[in-house]
This record gives sequence, C-alpha cells and structure tokens, in this order.
Amino acid sequence: MLPRTLTVFAVSLLSLPAEKLPVPTLIQQSKSGAKSAAFRQALADTLGQEAIAKGAAFAGHGPDFIWAVESEKTPVLYVDGQATGKMTRLANSNVWFQTGKLKTGTSHNFHYAIDGSRFGGNPNIPAYLPDSYEKQGVPQGKLSEKLVHTSRIYPGMKSDYWIWVPAQYNPSTPAALMVWQDGHGLVAREGSTRAQIVWENLIQQKKIPVMVHVLISPGLAEGERRMRSIQYDTVSDRYARFLRDEILAEVQAKYNVRKDGYSRGIAGNSSGGICAFNVAWQQPDQFSRVLSHIGSFTALQWRYNQPDPKDNLEGGNIYPFLVRREPKRNIRVWLQDGAEDLENRAGSWPLQNIQLANSLKQKEYDFHLSWGNGTHSAAHGNAELADSLTWLWRDYDPSKTEQTYEMEPAEREKPLFRITISNR
Repeated sequence: MLPRTLTVFAVSLLSLPAEKLPVPTLIQQSKSGAKSAAFRQALADTLGQEAIAKGAAFAGHGPDFIWAVESEKTPVLYVDGQATGKMTRLANSNVWFQTGKLKTGTSHNFHYAIDGSRFGGNPNIPAYLPDSYEKQGVPQGKLSEKLVHTSRIYPGMKSDYWIWVPAQYNPSTPAALMVWQDGHGLVAREGSTRAQIVWENLIQQKKIPVMVHVLISPGLAEGERRMRSIQYDTVSDRYARFLRDEILAEVQAKYNVRKDGYSRGIAGNSSGGICAFNVAWQQPDQFSRVLSHIGSFTALQWRYNQPDPKDNLEGGNIYPFLVRREPKRNIRVWLQDGAEDLENRAGSWPLQNIQLANSLKQKEYDFHLSWGNGTHSAAHGNAELADSLTWLWRDYDPSKTEQTYEMEPAEREKPLFRITISNR
C-alpha cells in the first residue's frame, strides 16, 4: 500500500549525457534535484524513454519505488487498484513521476487514468525482500559453465544444466541439494529471480543449509522438438527417474551431496511447479521439500480415448484428488498463485492451486499457500523467494536423515480456503 503522503514531481527529459543510476540513488536525487538536467536524464536512462511513453516505466529497490509517464493531460497513478493522487508536471514538460513505498515479499500492479481512460501499467511488479540484494561480507558462490546431458530415459534428448556451489561448500561434508526447473532463468545473477543472491544471504544467516543447486533447462529432442510440457506436465515417474538416474548421478560424481530426501528440495514455476510437486510425489525418498510458483495443476498433458490405451496420460488436474485419496506422502509444500492467473481449455490455474491447497490441508500436510493478485507471472514468487526457502528449510538438522513433517499449529487452526466471485 502506498503511503498517504507521496513525493510528486514532474520533469522534462533532455538529451544530456548521464549515467544510469541505481534506484535508491535515483529516488534520493528526486527529493532535492528534480529540476536538474542531470536528474531528468538519469530518469530517462534508468526507466527507459520508450517505457515512459507507454506508461509502463517503474523501478524499485525493496519497498521504494518510482514511476514515470508521459502525458499531455494530468495522469492519476493507481497502485493495487487505489488512486494515489494527482501527479504534477513541471512547466513545458509532458513527463510526470512519483515515488512511494510498497509492501515487500509480494507483487503489485499499477496503471494510470488519463482523462477518464485507463492507460499503461503493469500487473506484476515485484517488491523484493531484503535478502534479494547483495550484502557486504557475504561470500559469493560459483556457477559452473553450461553442461549438456544426453538422455537415455528420454532417448536422444539433450538438456542444458548448471551447478551452483556456495562458498561454504566443503567436499568432506555432504551438502544439501535443490533442483530448479527452467534453470536457465536463474543463471543471470541479478536477473528477475535474484536466486543466487538469495541463496548466499540465507546460507550466511544459516536460514538454509550449505546447499548445492542444480539449474536444469527443459530438453530438446531430435529435430529441436521442445520437451518442456512432456517432461514437466506429465503425471508419471519418468522425469523423477531422469533426475535421479541421469542428472544427479553426474552431479554426485563431481560434488559430495546428500542422498536422503530430507536434505533435498525441488522447485519450479508454472509447468515447472507441477513438475516439482510430481517428482516429490513420485519419489518422496529423493525429494521432500517442494516449491511451486504458479503451478500448472491443469490438464496440459491429459490424453484420453487414444487408439492405443497405453497412450492415455494423466494430467496435473488430477493432483487435488490424488492427494485426497492416496496415502499421505512425507513432503513439505509451498504453493504460490494469483487471482488473475490463467483460465483456458486446460483448466483454471487459481482454482486448481486452491483445490490442491485444500486437499493438502484435509490430509494434514505441512503446506503453505501464498496468494496474491498477479497474473501468470513469476514476479510474486521471485519477490518472496527468501521467505519461501526459509520456510521450506526451517528446523533442518544436518545430523538427521529424516523427519516426519507435520502441519503448523497456526495453519491447523485456519479454515479451508473458500471462493468469492469479485468481478461480477
């Protein structure tokens, strides 16, 4: 939520040489130097002139945000559906900007109203937690070069993957392990996930154990056929065996990692989210900690009435019902989704995540549902990554190889999730 009192300025952009500023510096300069040519240029350099013209420009650092828009008429900035007050422009300028604070650990949305019409905006802007930023004195881990694996379980399929090792790793002490689907999205250190920075900060604070991370991308079959949905959305043990018998066998040949499921976690977004859950469901002895963002618990790979019955496939839509009917697995699960997630012929992402959460609750799993208003975007999950990992690995004891997970008392006291129609 934005504070009631906001600093509002208007500027004109000049084509003067200036360096792109860090967001905290840009916001600080806005408080005292809004009329300076250097600041006006830095605003354009940092937020992007094209994005400003389209009404999509924003930047944030933790709770501190800045927005800018170009408009001949007075714009009103709306954040999370609430007007923040009229913006002001300088004389002879059509560029307006505003600063404010947002709640961290989640995503937000914004747009403008100009002359009664909606303009620009973004439905998914992450407000990162403090542990998503580098901190002085925290040692950096090391990311391997890209490795390429040719599969036997998926004959001929090639998969790229990377191995991230923390500075605290000691070959004489087996490390915990996490596997991340769509791993190419975590390779850039200061990319949208900021995952490597989060891992470093949490390891340094002992909120998660010393841990090796495997970042694996979906494979390509012969003819460059993309295998992502086949690997991730199919409800079977095939991908779980692929990880155990092929990828992790290579990792274990290079690094001393724990082999007990208690010391292993698995994560992913969208189809990668259901994939993470599916792997732990199929092999809880290998992975017992699951992180699913905007998980696709829908019928993307459901196949029925095939000429050959063996070609019929279960889809992720059955998981809420499998959880209710099948014996309880010893797994811990963090789910995240948003009210504006996808709705298409494969199913409803929000409803299926709520269904799965209620199923987990009914069977007394140790689970958490993080709910927001975002669309099918990783922004919310990225913003809360430090919290979700801390929760997944809470009470970890390296002297143990197993633990019976139990629902938290606070969750046990809460009711099941219920649906309210809000758009009609």
